[in-house]
Amino acid sequence: MTSIGSKVVIAASGAARKLGKVLDTIGSKIEIVNYTERLVPSTRFVSIGEAMPHISESVSFIAPTANVIGNVKISENSSIWYGATVRSEISKLVIGKNSSIGDRAIIHDAQNEGNYPTFIGHNVTVGPGVIIHASTIEDNILIGASAQILEGCIIRSKSIVAPGSILTSGTSVSSGELWAGSPAKIIRLLTVEEIACLSGFTKETSDLAHIHALECEKSFGQIVSEDEIYEDKLERDFEYWQPDNADTRERLSIDARERDYYSTMSHHEQIT
Repeated sequence: MTSIGSKVVIAASGAARKLGKVLDTIGSKIEIVNYTERLVPSTRFVSIGEAMPHISESVSFIAPTANVIGNVKISENSSIWYGATVRSEISKLVIGKNSSIGDRAIIHDAQNEGNYPTFIGHNVTVGPGVIIHASTIEDNILIGASAQILEGCIIRSKSIVAPGSILTSGTSVSSGELWAGSPAKIIRLLTVEEIACLSGFTKETSDLAHIHALECEKSFGQIVSEDEIYEDKLERDFEYWQPDNADTRERLSIDARERDYYSTMSHHEQIT
């Protein structure tokens, strides 16, 4: 059961939001010089001129603190994690299906003697802190944490770039290779087992993305209610009646008989 204090907070927050919208509308009508809000912390999608993000309706998860800016296309079942920035104000940036952009990663295009778009294919796992600058990443690829992929690189399918590696401009990685180092160089060919694991990374991240999406969509009231249920389970004695026990109906019938008994004892004049 939600406490009185929580109900008051929920009601007050809703009233404050409505009042804020009313004041904002009134202010916009009476201001002499139009003011445009340049930065809204809760905004995840930002257009640049006529370039605007195109997000699939079946995208897995875009974190509240992620930034998707400009001419960006994100395909179904892909995810953008906390603090990541995906930005395209010059050319275009495309992220394929079942791909993930890790926490604090930065993906963008570039303009240097021409426009260089960024393409990230299907089933690509981009680790946290990665920088991808105007490059092409094909399908079924793992980019390790904090790796840097500089301008004009091409990484062919079923490859791995090790964490912390730096691929210098124009580097080409062939299919099925492992690259590492600074500057990165080919280390060896991937084994059949390592290539098979690439799809496993994608599946794990996708499942986790759906969980985070559900949690981030919860209202304040839902969070408070779940927190109270959790605390109740911690504090309630195991031998005491549990709300989800199978004998709930029996317990309720016993409570009803007890109420009838005490009602009769306290109002004996009603006995006939």
